[in-house]
Order: sequence, then C-alpha cells, then structure tokens
Amino acid sequence: MEKNKNKQNHRPFGVKDQLGYIFGDMAGSFVNLTFDAFYLIFATYVLNIDPKFMSTLFLVARLFDAINDPIIGSFPDRWRLGKSGDKFKPWIKLFMWPLAASIFFGFMNINSWGVSESFKHIWVAFFYILYGMSYTGTSMPFGAMANVVTKKPEERSKLSASRAIGGTAIGFGFLGLVPLLIWDKQNNPNPQGYMIMAIIAALGCLISYTLLNKLTIERYSSPNYDNEKKEGYSFTKTLKEALKNRPLLGIMLASIGSLIYITGNSQFGGFVYKEFYQAPKMQTIATFLQIPITVALFFIGPKLGQKYGKRNVLSIALVFNLIVSAFLFFVPIKSVGFYALLYSIGNIGQSFFILYVWAFVGDAIDYHEYKFNSRNDGTLYSTYTFSRKIGTTIVSAGATAILAAIGFVSGADAQSHEVVTAVRSLGTAIPFIACIVELIGIKLVFNLTAKDSEKISHELAKRESND
Repeated sequence: MEKNKNKQNHRPFGVKDQLGYIFGDMAGSFVNLTFDAFYLIFATYVLNIDPKFMSTLFLVARLFDAINDPIIGSFPDRWRLGKSGDKFKPWIKLFMWPLAASIFFGFMNINSWGVSESFKHIWVAFFYILYGMSYTGTSMPFGAMANVVTKKPEERSKLSASRAIGGTAIGFGFLGLVPLLIWDKQNNPNPQGYMIMAIIAALGCLISYTLLNKLTIERYSSPNYDNEKKEGYSFTKTLKEALKNRPLLGIMLASIGSLIYITGNSQFGGFVYKEFYQAPKMQTIATFLQIPITVALFFIGPKLGQKYGKRNVLSIALVFNLIVSAFLFFVPIKSVGFYALLYSIGNIGQSFFILYVWAFVGDAIDYHEYKFNSRNDGTLYSTYTFSRKIGTTIVSAGATAILAAIGFVSGADAQSHEVVTAVRSLGTAIPFIACIVELIGIKLVFNLTAKDSEKISHELAKRESND
C-alpha cells in the first residue's frame, strides 16, 4: 500500500519527462559524440600524435572499460546517494562535472606549451580515460532511469524518441557546425576552433544534465530500498542472467553495428572529405542534408512502429541502408555533392535505429525481469552500453591501426595517392559492414515481437499489483 501511495504523489508522465530526456541525451552527446568524431582528428592533425599511439590508447581504454563499465553501472543497484530517494539522478549530478572537465582539457592545444611527446601522450590518455569513466557514470543511470520514469512500453517509446531527438540535435546540429570551426580557409587545422568547440560542449553538457534532473521524475524508484538491501545484490548472478537474455544480446550486437557505423562516419567521414575530396567543410553540408529526412522520421517512425512493429520497420530500413552502402563502397563517386546526397539518403536506416533503440533496450530489461524475476536496471544497462563502446573501439582502434598501416602521415601537407584511395575504401567499407552486423542482431538474435512485449508488460504489471 505504501508503495502505491508513493507513486500517486507524483504528477503523471508527460511532456516534461520527454523534454527532460531530450536534454539528457543532448548532455551526453555533447561530450560523447564530440570525442568520437573529432578526438582522433584533433590528436593527429593538431597535436601530431602518431595514429599507432591513438589506436593503442583506444584499445587499452576499452579493455579498461570492460572492467570499469559494469562496476560503475552497478552503483545505483548497490547504493543510494543523498536523501531524495531517487535511484539514478544523484549519480548523474556527481559524474557530470568530471565529464565536462574531460572535454574542456582534452581538446586543449598543449603544443603551444612546448611540451614533450611523452607529456602529450600522458595528457591525451589521461583525459580520454577520464572521459570514458565519467561518461559511464552519467550515461548508465540516465539510460536505466527510463524504467523508473514509466512502466508503460508506449511511454518508454516516447522517451526513446525523445533521446533520438536530443542525440540528433547534437549529431546533426552542433557536430554539423564543428568542421566550420576546426578548419581554416586553407583547409588547415584550427586549434582555436577546437577550444571553442570544447567550451560549448562542456557548458552544454552541464546545462542539459541540470535540465534533465529538473524535468524528470523517478516514479518507480522503490521506497523499500532497505528491504532490497537485505535481500542482497549479486553482481555475478546478474551478469550470468544477462548472458541468457536473448533480446538483450540481440540489441547489444545490433548496437555494436550501429556504433561502428556512427563512429566510422564521424571519424573517417572527416578523413574521406579531407583527403579524397579535398573538401573537409563539405561534411557540414552532408550533415545538414540529413536533418529534413530525420525530422520527417520522428513524426512517421513511431506510427510505423506501432502499426507494423518496430523490429519489422527497422529491418526494412537497414536493408535499404545496406544496399546504398554497398553501392558507395563498390562504385567510387567522383562528385562530392553526389556522394554526400547518397550517403544521407542511406542513413535512413540509422535514423530508424536511433529512433527505436532505447525502446528495444527497455523491452529487453522487461524481459529480464519477466524471465528471472529480478530487475537490476543499472547493471543490465551498463552491460548493454558496454556493447556500444565495443562498436566504437572496433572503429577507433582497428581502423586507426589500418590508417597507420596504409602509411597515413600525421601532420603531412598531403598524403600519397595510395593512402587517399585506401582512405576512401575504408570510409565506405565501414558502413557496409556495420549494416550487416545490425541486421544480424535485430533480425536473427533479437526475438521479441510487439505482441511479446505487450504480454510481458501486462504480466509485470500483474506481479506488481500482487506485491
């Protein structure tokens, strides 16, 4: 009875929660997407750091995350901070400060200080590791929080769409303008532009997370926390159960593909436009070409998903994306404008993925509770999010190693013809491979239909009413 009474004291789920989730995704994306898109370019073009070192750094950072992510992600399941009773928001408030600091200091042009190569390596590594830990500290509770904001699948779909809007606002808006800052009129790197970018991202991160905390309500954070602690929490048991959660494994695999695609586009798209087309600022125009397509999908995507099922709609969109990506890989396009147009149209598949992904994650967490009768949202979400970092790492470490292997020279005025050709092949192969991985994950491994999700939701509601 006390539990139900606690819930009734809150206002109903509504527009404020959705706005909060728009700002929440914007907050993390200000830092996460900026690091993913421009840290390699900054390190190689501005700091003149060897791509081999960056490849090693990305790989070591992800190995560190393999230990770090699940542990930090489990914090809200283990401990409560403060006296608010909230499970997730206090952790966001704690970690958002070092996250903002990581991007502010990470993109400083320390070459102007006259420091040694060793100092540059330590500086770059420290703030990249700080970014990874801090982003885990904010993104894990933010993602898992959806399941305590609302229990209804249709309302979680609205939160997923809100996250997509927030991420798109940064990915297509803010990041679309960044190339105008970081390249001068002669297409040379502009260190001051990187610093302006970092300041905007740091402030945007702090302001947006503050708005998230003000606008959203944790309606289903259990008030019987002391009882939960007595029952005990097993980190190992939860991870073992996660390995038996097929929907979770499916969306994890699909997300690895998605992050390979996104990171490949953001990182190596810059190299393709700079080296192959000699038009680095064209990346801004290419980004803006996707905005009207994405905005249209925000309106029709939820309706299509409700009518035909999210999984079916996403599968068709990804097949289309795969066909366009295959064409760009096998047929070199000489016109930069035509290349940008085709790439933007093909990205429809990724726009649908971004629109639906968080709803899929919520469905997988519900399935976990349905099957195992336990709900450790933070640990499960951190397990899922680690798969996203794997996707980023495969591109950042693997493809960066290839970049070094093909003879790319940091700081060189121009690259050889062989390097330029290899850059184009690499930049177009990544999306092609990524689409295949996404389709395997969402079509062959993830096995929840719309009817399955509805059945699980009703069963969990019945269990809760009987408690």
